[in-house]
Amino acid sequence: MSSTDTQPRLERRRFVADLIGRVPEDTLVVSGLGSPSYDLYAAGDRPGNFYLWGAMGAAVPVALGLALAQPDRPVVALTGDGEHLMGIGALGTAGAKQPPNLTLVVLDNAHFGETGMQASHTGLGTDLIAVAQGFGIHDALRITALDQVDDLAGRVKARSATTYAQVLITTSEPPRALPPRDGVANKNSFRASLGLSTF
Repeated sequence: MSSTDTQPRLERRRFVADLIGRVPEDTLVVSGLGSPSYDLYAAGDRPGNFYLWGAMGAAVPVALGLALAQPDRPVVALTGDGEHLMGIGALGTAGAKQPPNLTLVVLDNAHFGETGMQASHTGLGTDLIAVAQGFGIHDALRITALDQVDDLAGRVKARSATTYAQVLITTSEPPRALPPRDGVANKNSFRASLGLSTF
């Protein structure tokens, strides 16, 4: 049994909208495949959003690379527990590099939501906070209430330490809000937000 089984869980789309509405406008947000990208897009399309339609497990390493390349801007990885578990080894590099402008947000419903709602490892006993801390990310917190959003947004803004947030969410499935599927257009929009050339 997971240590999170008896803790309150949030409606994920509400949480994402509240968080995105509170972070600085220049925040770069990388969203993992599936629900995190739908929720980020539903919160309002921005040039600083980078939606990963596929590339399961890549949200954290892409956000880590951005944080290292763009040290003056806050960077948020928005991912689900299943996608995150696929690339869990990237936390080792995040813990070794410790970019202070990086915030990793894991929307955890303890299921693989994109493949049939099978139980994920977090529903089978894996403690993501302990995992993150074991990789050296000491600023790790579990979010179970909306009144914690301001604190998390403040950490994004402060850019004072690599932060890891496990957000316990329900298994509810709001209507899908699909970001554009044109990968070249998404890439060019994101590069333009960084002041880089497009091609």
